[in-house]
Amino acid sequence: MKKMKYHKYAAYPSVAISARSWPDKSITKAPIWCSVDLRDGNQALPIPMSVEEKVSMFQLLLSVGFKEIEVGFPSASATEYAFVRRLIDEKLIPDDVTIQVLTQAREHLIRKTFDSIKGAKHAIVHLYNSTSSLQRDVVFRKNREEIKAIAVEGTALVRRLKDETGNAGIRFEYSPESFTGTELDYALDVCHAVMDTWGASADEKIILNLPSTVEMSQPNLYADRIEWFCRNIKARDAVLISVHAHNDRGTAVATAELAVMAGADRVEGALFGNGERCGNMDVVIMALNLFSQGIDPELDFSDLPRIREVYRRCTRMDIHPRHPYAGELVYTAFSGSHQDAISKGMKAHAKSPGSLWAVPYLPIDPQDVGCNYEAIVRINSQSGKGGVAYVLEKDFGIQIPKWMQPDFAEAVQAVADNTGIELSTEQIHDLFYSEYVKLKEPVALKKCHISWDDDDPERNDEEATLISCVVQMKDKEFSFKAHGNGPLDAFVKGFIRESGLEFSVDEYAEHAIGHSAGALAIAYIKIGSADGGVSCGAGIDSNISLASIKAIVSALNRLS
Repeated sequence: MKKMKYHKYAAYPSVAISARSWPDKSITKAPIWCSVDLRDGNQALPIPMSVEEKVSMFQLLLSVGFKEIEVGFPSASATEYAFVRRLIDEKLIPDDVTIQVLTQAREHLIRKTFDSIKGAKHAIVHLYNSTSSLQRDVVFRKNREEIKAIAVEGTALVRRLKDETGNAGIRFEYSPESFTGTELDYALDVCHAVMDTWGASADEKIILNLPSTVEMSQPNLYADRIEWFCRNIKARDAVLISVHAHNDRGTAVATAELAVMAGADRVEGALFGNGERCGNMDVVIMALNLFSQGIDPELDFSDLPRIREVYRRCTRMDIHPRHPYAGELVYTAFSGSHQDAISKGMKAHAKSPGSLWAVPYLPIDPQDVGCNYEAIVRINSQSGKGGVAYVLEKDFGIQIPKWMQPDFAEAVQAVADNTGIELSTEQIHDLFYSEYVKLKEPVALKKCHISWDDDDPERNDEEATLISCVVQMKDKEFSFKAHGNGPLDAFVKGFIRESGLEFSVDEYAEHAIGHSAGALAIAYIKIGSADGGVSCGAGIDSNISLASIKAIVSALNRLS
């Protein structure tokens, strides 16, 4: 086996922290959420959103319940600037929502950013500069003090311009970009200098955003960094610790969750994880993770189909069918054992309305996020008897008895194996009819008349039912009359006598399809032949007696 060039890479350094507390903590409340869909998500799109698409996305984010939304980088492009102005000029921002605008720590960009937010009631100016050792040495070729000076000078200008506006609704956020690549002591030093320059206090908190700009370590090491930072920052009550996790290692949600346990107050992220490279922390997943633990996520994802539709339309991005909570296949089971467990779990839960959700393989109720049960069980060659039965009962009211389920599942399996495709519920229904109900050969019931010859209708211990039938069997047609203790018993006796075929009725079940007065009846039969053969059949009729006789005919045809 060829070896990969793992020697090119070094392990991420651990954090010198003792008695870490975050492993013993639980998340009991949603963090402050900030959406970065319109900035970080937008700049990562092959075709950035137009102003109209950004307005649609903004309205979607409002409907979800975001109170802080990073709307763009207004100094970076005319489209970004025009969008921010449109939100303000057309009064599209609710009074309880704060827009956030991003800017580098450069004077002309900061000034243009302030121009863009004139008239906004609430706004966060988000200033950043890269502090990582790699970018200091390779990109900027500046030392620690020179990089810190950029942050301090940018902060001072933002402070001055805010004071000039007289707008108390303007707040300040600072990000030491590439925090994960920055020495902890240096990141703390820069943030302290920014706090001092701003004049951060408990009455005027500063947001310190500590981004995992590039995810470089296991989530627990990021949590260690956040706890270390929260312990060592001066005037903790003067800051809100925010995190912004990217997904380069595929663990952004875990990174953000552990960061909240480690002391973070605020989480930035995007719908469905949209963003640069592998994307941002997925707000949908993290919020619904909280929801699944009985915690109010303080965001409304009760209509995921609508959210998916707007997201796809505005971003031109797709959503993976296995995406947690939101993917088109996540409430679907193809495996037979899964289908059976889901079916039983759903029935048990329906019998206990108001009880806590507890259905195997479904961490949340699909209806809570706007999905429905039609998609829960789907049928392919991996499916089992429980899933097939669930589909027929749920969609068509056909309740195949347990003893018959393996028989029909085998028929479904054969079709799925031959076609190699998923079968729709309509195909399953049609297959049930063709396999049982529509069989006319080699036995066909031509005529059937049922009467009762009984002086005492209350008695049930005598053969008082009379049946008269005409049956076609291959090329031979014959008629018979027979008595029995019921229509089914009489038919079996008469048919065996005339045909010479010996069989026994081993199982029987029946029920109405629907609840109206004109509902059809369906009967299920399992017979055993003299040579050890077994066959199942089903019959449907408005008369339950005729349905049971048709079921016998069905079983005889399948036995042949």
